[in-house]
Amino acid sequence: QVQLEESGGGVVQPGGSLRLSCVASGRTFSITSMGWFRQAPGKEREFVAAIRSTGENTWYGDSMKGRFIVSRDNAKNSWYLQMNSLKPEDSAVYYCAVKMNTRLIQSSLGDHAQYSTWGQGTQVIVSS
Repeated sequence: QVQLEESGGGVVQPGGSLRLSCVASGRTFSITSMGWFRQAPGKEREFVAAIRSTGENTWYGDSMKGRFIVSRDNAKNSWYLQMNSLKPEDSAVYYCAVKMNTRLIQSSLGDHAQYSTWGQGTQVIVSS
């Protein structure tokens, strides 16, 4: 079992930046990949980014490419989402998640079922 705690959300002006953090505890040795999702009111949960625990690969949703960066620090059991050039449409509750035991299937990065444990969510509001 693994538990996740995320932080870093807040209110930021368009064009600004935020860095979200997620810290895992428990059976962290079984984590194979870490992910970020977001959900805005009335919208489906959307894939944002993911990274293998090895750092071998990173992936991003189409609207995040070139603006967001996912990274990890395995020694701290943590991973991060650096969000730059934020837009009002980035406003959402952001969730971190982990893939356990088996390798993340790259063709289905946004499949919620691949991620066994989720954080509580942290709200990001981009507004002037």
